[in-house]
Amino acid sequence: MTLKDATAGTARARGRPKAFDRDVAVQAAMQVFWDGGYEGSSFDDLATAMRINPSSFRNTFKTKEALYREATEMYVAQGAAWLAGVLSGEKDVRAAFSRLFTEAAARYTSADHPLGCMISVAGTHFPQGLSALSEMLTTYRFGAEKAMVERLKQGQHDKQLPPDANIHAIAAFFHALFRGMAVQARDGVSRDRLLEIVAVAMSAFPSAPMASESTGPRGTRRR
Repeated sequence: MTLKDATAGTARARGRPKAFDRDVAVQAAMQVFWDGGYEGSSFDDLATAMRINPSSFRNTFKTKEALYREATEMYVAQGAAWLAGVLSGEKDVRAAFSRLFTEAAARYTSADHPLGCMISVAGTHFPQGLSALSEMLTTYRFGAEKAMVERLKQGQHDKQLPPDANIHAIAAFFHALFRGMAVQARDGVSRDRLLEIVAVAMSAFPSAPMASESTGPRGTRRR
């Protein structure tokens, strides 16, 4: 091989484009949709963030709607993993919910991504003809409430909640708090203020049932 051939080969290697990483591109699109919503995110915004040209955009993702679905699915998968980890990471149900909202306050106000929550804030309005996207986002939002219901049921089973506690109403209340905190964060409410809201909300968390009186030796009652 001549020096010219070697130099040409090196130039070709250096000029060879990097392999396309679909996950990285979708993650970038997710950030754009999160910040601007569906209608507020243009093809140019998306292509620039994803570092692909319009032709590659169309060949890879076909339509903006298809990309939005994929980006939303990625966001929900990441969020669901976090939610499940927090709710199952504490043995006590009240501690689990307290940790959930404390971490949510931090996530919603993080400087690492747009404020709030993508499906709480940027996923509520769609143009006519895209009702399927609206229904998809509604389903995703209530998935979080279902996870709360299941954790509360487990807490009730473990006798950490009163046996007559209205599990579904409690879950709906805390789900509303979960979504409302995201909206407030998007409006610029500080993390400290969100934590104050959490403290007030947790005061409404049902108390564990009182331990029943135990019976001592020879049938006497121990108090």
